[in-house]
Amino acid sequence: MVSSNLRQAVWQGKFYPASEQGIKKIISGFIDSQKPKIDALACMLPHAGYIYSGRVAVETVSRINIKEKVILFGPNHTGRGANFSIATKGAWDTPLGQLNIDTKLAADLLEANEYLKDDFVAHAQEHSLEVELPILQFFRKDFEIVPIAFMSDDLAALKKIGEDIAGVIKKNNLKDKVLLVASSDMTHYESLKEAQAKDKKAIEAILNLDPDELSREVNRYNISMCGVSPVIVMLSAAKSLGAKDAELIKYQTSGDVTGDKNAVVGYAGILIK
Repeated sequence: MVSSNLRQAVWQGKFYPASEQGIKKIISGFIDSQKPKIDALACMLPHAGYIYSGRVAVETVSRINIKEKVILFGPNHTGRGANFSIATKGAWDTPLGQLNIDTKLAADLLEANEYLKDDFVAHAQEHSLEVELPILQFFRKDFEIVPIAFMSDDLAALKKIGEDIAGVIKKNNLKDKVLLVASSDMTHYESLKEAQAKDKKAIEAILNLDPDELSREVNRYNISMCGVSPVIVMLSAAKSLGAKDAELIKYQTSGDVTGDKNAVVGYAGILIK
């Protein structure tokens, strides 16, 4: 593999430990090994620093039988690249090893949807997908990825992307081989009471498997959920693949770690079955 196609881990030592040993130590401390694993269609995970949201993400991922292909949906925080950016080739590096992009699946998704653009720039410095990878790798080493980043809240386009992704998965008989992962934090920097009230409304829409309701609630109550677009795509794809149920695994806020209840960020881990 040519080095230009290798995306280096740019957030190690910042959002998560820089060493394999450090990552494994922090993740091990968050695992609830008593809970059974399920074959989930999809999940939503937070993407803050592991000390803040790691427990929510790890407890959620620990419940999943991770499949051999993982399509990752994340918000574009950097403002760089295309509105709907898919990385179609190469590999992503983490302290736990390289993960190859499934070039065939990525190419099929790119061809199936008019909105997706083959774009590395959006992913080069973005943290929302990178931070999920070591957690997934802790539980399974040998999977391929397709990373997609979103910088648009165009509801019709987002739903169409999700439906087209589901169409490719069904056409290629990959339903049992693909896990959809949406990366999002919840309310940002509001009081604990306000964050909990707003996040409850967004979480209820996700548990109802209703992307339209999620979009409405986020707009109506001005919920500063950074990954609403990726979650809309994930829900649209999961519904097209026959999703019937969703479960909130864990919700907490940064205040649970810092003790500061005046300006918190919310984190939720949800499974779609």
